[in-house]
Amino acid sequence: GAIIQPVQTPGDVWSQFGGLEITTSSTQLQELTDAFIYLYRYPYECSEQVSSRMISISALRDVLKAFKAKDMPTDAEITRSMNKDIEILKGRQREDGSFGLWGRARQRYEFPFMSVHVAHALQLAKSKGYKVPDEMLNKSKVYLKNVEKYYTGEWYSQQTRWTISAYALYVRDLMGDKDVVKTKALLKEATIEKMPFEALGWVTSVLANDQGSTTEIEAILRFLMNRTTETAATANFVTDYGDGAWVIMYSNRRADGVLLEALLKAQSKNDLIPKLVRGLLAHRTKGAWSNTQENVFILLAMDKYFQAYEKVTPDFVTKIWLGNTYAGDQIFKGRSVDSNQINIPMKYLVEQGGTSNLIMDKQGAGRLYYRIGMKYAPKNLKLEPADYGFTVLRQYEAIDNPEDVKQNADGSWTIKSGARVRVRLTMVAQARRYHVALVDPLPAGLEILNPELAVTEDIPQDKGGNTSVVEYGSRSYGRGSWYWRQNWFEHQNFRDERAEAFTSLLWEGVYKYTYVTRATTPGQFVVPPAKAEEMYHPETFGRSGTDFVKVE
Repeated sequence: GAIIQPVQTPGDVWSQFGGLEITTSSTQLQELTDAFIYLYRYPYECSEQVSSRMISISALRDVLKAFKAKDMPTDAEITRSMNKDIEILKGRQREDGSFGLWGRARQRYEFPFMSVHVAHALQLAKSKGYKVPDEMLNKSKVYLKNVEKYYTGEWYSQQTRWTISAYALYVRDLMGDKDVVKTKALLKEATIEKMPFEALGWVTSVLANDQGSTTEIEAILRFLMNRTTETAATANFVTDYGDGAWVIMYSNRRADGVLLEALLKAQSKNDLIPKLVRGLLAHRTKGAWSNTQENVFILLAMDKYFQAYEKVTPDFVTKIWLGNTYAGDQIFKGRSVDSNQINIPMKYLVEQGGTSNLIMDKQGAGRLYYRIGMKYAPKNLKLEPADYGFTVLRQYEAIDNPEDVKQNADGSWTIKSGARVRVRLTMVAQARRYHVALVDPLPAGLEILNPELAVTEDIPQDKGGNTSVVEYGSRSYGRGSWYWRQNWFEHQNFRDERAEAFTSLLWEGVYKYTYVTRATTPGQFVVPPAKAEEMYHPETFGRSGTDFVKVE
């Protein structure tokens, strides 16, 4: 058969950069390249995100070596990444077996779900031969057995408690510590009708290979089949935890991934499985799912799906044309995860202009999987501000002399070389937000003065209200809580090229964040927008506009 995909040349781009990329493969694993790279190169490093990166590597490690994807890390790079991540988590584990979100110290909010997730990552890493200290795993095992005693605070609804307990039982099963008695007791307490879908998935995975649990498995599967949102081609499940979802880092598609893995274990020939896979693949944006939680659990399930469903030995040829121009072909004979990438330069696309049909033809037995992508660099680097859940403003302020920093009539900035400059961000959250990252790229001519370093000069106090919150709305938690007034964020990073601030819970209000820099390098610089986003729902975001800074 053949497919036709119209391809439109983007306008006003640099023809020297990018182009059209067509990647073909005889395995659907090729479709996971972007999702894996998304996790591997994820810029933030809280314990959940580090663990998700480790799980993705462990799940796909056995096939990654054979990939020929352009941006795929080498085996040595993957090993270094895993060893580094294990050390990071080791430094965050406490005596009771739990893990801190950013460090070992107790923080404003504790997340038992995250500690279970870290234990999951450590166990998978060990099963793949990576050196995980036994002490870490032993502490985690004790924590998992008693995870219920760590559900503290008003945020832990009965549904979130059941979900964390089910996840802990699932991880214990992976560790060789199957607890059928406790699993059945949890199922009886919650009942199938009230237990969240992903909790049912983890319970199903634990009971799937237990001969004495046939009745429970049949009842769970019957319940799930009757409550599936299904179309002609796809299927998915919908779970709602209400306001408590943030304590388990909940995300919409995660439940589908967990249930897909459970169905593969309990009823691998179920007709719903291919539809779940197609539904999950349809929810990708730019090759990946929305956040780390979605990507990691879907990758785990997809790995098992590929092992079970791709049974026809490939023996086919694929040929590709762009318009009337022949672009190339590839022969697939026998089982392989090798892939082939054809690059059509942007210069050629610009010369052709308009829209052309990309035609892919396949002749022979087996499945052809393909990825079509395009990279391009627009000539206009100025991005306008955007508000999709946050409003973000950025200003540069002089510290020592008002003449050191000037904003010009066209909105650009002129900064005196050698001057100290305060960067002030204002972030408005119109409603409560969860797991928020505020990131500000730095002009290349400025360097951050990090007050945590002993060699850094004294930082002048910000008289404009550093990290303050101006409250509005009746539900603002800042009222009456001193630590929200002093420091709305839980963790911050000062990197070479950007400043970052993170918080697990952000109440509605107006927040300010400042840091001090020094102008060290003369020149003209384009500064990407400052951005705020919900890390687990990145479609909720906001950004400032692009700034232009001249240091002279």
